[in-house]
Amino acid sequence: MKCYIKDYPRPQFVRADWENLNGTWDFCFDDYNRGEKERWQEKFPGGLRIQVPFTYETKLSGIKEEAPHSNVWYRRSIQVDAGRLEQDNYILHFEGSDFLTKVWVNGRYAGSHRGGYARFSFDITNLVRDGENEIVVKVEDSLDVQQPRGKQRWLPESYGCFYVQTTGIWKTVWSEYVPKTHLSRVKMTPNMEDRCLEVEYEVEAPAYAWDGSLTVEAVVTFQGNPVCRNLTAVNCGLVRTKLDVMTEALGDVDWVVRTWTPERPNLYDVEFRLVRDGEALDAVGSYFAMREIRIDGRHILLNSYPLYQRLLLDQGYWKDSHLTPPSEEALIEDIDKIRAMGYNGVRKHQKVEDERFLYWCDVKGLLLWSEMAAAYRYSDNAVAEFTAEWVEILRQNYNHPCIIVWTPFNESWGISRVKTSRKEQQFTEAIYHLTKSMDGMRPVVSNDGWEHTLTDILTLHDYEEAGSVLKARYTDHKDELLTAAICHNGFKTALADGYEYRGQPVIISEYGGIAFDNNGDGWGYGNLVKSKEDFIRRFDDVTTAIKELPYVCGYCYTQVTDVQQEVNGLMDEERNFKVEPEVIREINERKVL
Repeated sequence: MKCYIKDYPRPQFVRADWENLNGTWDFCFDDYNRGEKERWQEKFPGGLRIQVPFTYETKLSGIKEEAPHSNVWYRRSIQVDAGRLEQDNYILHFEGSDFLTKVWVNGRYAGSHRGGYARFSFDITNLVRDGENEIVVKVEDSLDVQQPRGKQRWLPESYGCFYVQTTGIWKTVWSEYVPKTHLSRVKMTPNMEDRCLEVEYEVEAPAYAWDGSLTVEAVVTFQGNPVCRNLTAVNCGLVRTKLDVMTEALGDVDWVVRTWTPERPNLYDVEFRLVRDGEALDAVGSYFAMREIRIDGRHILLNSYPLYQRLLLDQGYWKDSHLTPPSEEALIEDIDKIRAMGYNGVRKHQKVEDERFLYWCDVKGLLLWSEMAAAYRYSDNAVAEFTAEWVEILRQNYNHPCIIVWTPFNESWGISRVKTSRKEQQFTEAIYHLTKSMDGMRPVVSNDGWEHTLTDILTLHDYEEAGSVLKARYTDHKDELLTAAICHNGFKTALADGYEYRGQPVIISEYGGIAFDNNGDGWGYGNLVKSKEDFIRRFDDVTTAIKELPYVCGYCYTQVTDVQQEVNGLMDEERNFKVEPEVIREINERKVL
């Protein structure tokens, strides 16, 4: 892609003038929470050094202290060219920091943000000076089960499928100079019926700029060849337009739209320029894809063709860096190895991944289900925290074509009484409709696994070991399972009380979880296998059983890699295959009668 810059943290909205602030920062713990009272933002006590963006719990941070600490502080210096600030603003970005982040610049308060998974930014133009400036960050975290925490433990020790907590900065910190009159966001929606891209521009400008002289120019190319050029007048902070993306087919008289699929992930380049009187005030590089994902009865269609989804559950953990990818190359390696095993997508589980991962999924054609990190106790606070951050995530990642399903809830986590509680059911309905109000083009799964309320896809989790048993269950008892007359996995029904099956597509969105017997070290689902041959036999058995169910249109195997004490990955924590990838691929891609 024309706009690609290695390690750039926001790959669908690229400006060339940026600085990566990762690296060595001063660091200290504040276990007695006295730092603000003692004004550490003005006189940092020092003590430790940390490698941002790795959290203190990880080896790559240079600290590796796994005990919970509720308050941590960071400090570093940055260089600013104040001569540029008459024309530009200076923006400080955090891709992810868990959970309550407070920022000071040269001892003055810049702002705060709640939540662990979404990007946030501060305009610190009025706080910086020419030359050296000091950034101080305090992050407050807790074991509170009301805050969205995903797979992070809330007890002092890890257990089951819950892992070491993530505290503080865990994604890239960076800065950029942004013109005072600039594009703040571009929302891109492919319209396959009209063969165009619907675009919403959000523009920030001083009051004097709204004089009728502003325009946005969009220049679209495909593989270096021109597609269209569009000019849109800007007379307020939000304007809409449509870009015609029809191109002449090579060697043909027809005009075509280049569609995005896992087999052919075609992407269009686009440059947006904010212009006044012929002068470009702001320029942003981006890309988009033309693709449509929709429901048609019991089928999920990609560009009007039935899509059978072969997904892997992907928790996005690394041995030495936990939730933080150790490098961009590590993200690419995961995608390539997932594709090598014959999977066409992932269900990114209980995590909002680094946006560079989404970029490479777009480029390489890997489908992605985007899931929110769960809280674990229902309350007014939990509803407020979840909703606010979910909206941020929807806005942040909307443009990525790889995302084909939104999954706000999983296995009734944080809504443990949703089967019978009308309040909790209404919460899931509200999030379903809120998501649809912002994104009308993607399916939404209300509660992945069981006890669905409003949902576009009926998803079921079943870790049955024997393929014959699994196939018989979903064949002989199909109607009872789908109507919630019986439990589909021995203890949970597909639907919450008061909801009916409406003929939605069905996907077995968790199964397998097979682990090797490592002398009792770690766990997986069901009995541990003794050998590679036993693993292949069981994997083939249950996978083929699902594929033979005619009304099921996909599956998601648990999981990509081992994660800490959970050892049921197709790869270990070092990303070594446990079974040859071509063996897994043959089973996944084998046709069934």
